[in-house]
Amino acid sequence: MKVLGLIFVIMVSLFSCKEEDGFRNGYYWIYGAGLKDMEGSEAVEGISEKWKIKSVDAGGCMVDGETANKIKAANKKTYAAIEKKYGKNWMVAYDKDIQDFAMKKVDVMDVLITNKLFRDELKKHYIEIYNLDKEVFELNDQGEFKVIVYNNDLKYENKECFRLAVNTKNRTVNLIQ
Repeated sequence: MKVLGLIFVIMVSLFSCKEEDGFRNGYYWIYGAGLKDMEGSEAVEGISEKWKIKSVDAGGCMVDGETANKIKAANKKTYAAIEKKYGKNWMVAYDKDIQDFAMKKVDVMDVLITNKLFRDELKKHYIEIYNLDKEVFELNDQGEFKVIVYNNDLKYENKECFRLAVNTKNRTVNLIQ
């Protein structure tokens, strides 16, 4: 019962807020429900900065018809706004970016693994290269990425150790302060 109450509160807050065509806090919000594809959601999150699109869970594995209809209606408006910004075939390019993201992460790691600044930062934070926990965000089509490195062995809440700006085209790495 508590779970249903929580989902109801989330749904009311999501759909009652005044938003313009699904655009909130600098991102287009696409709502979903059901079982998540963890590998795919990592890619969706990874390209969210580039596209300014966030995927937001609006329900659990099972949703009722009314909730599903609200999700569909909200997404229809959002898709129209995204099409207005990126063009009619935006979804083809977006899906291609999702598919290509795994290889782009490999390119980022290829740049990082040979970079002295990166390896020095790992040493400062007592992180072994083989035990690297990171998030990679594609920023644009020019090979620019933001990388956040974590140390999950730390006992305190903030496990983020450092952030990097990586350019895979010119193979540069800069520390973000």
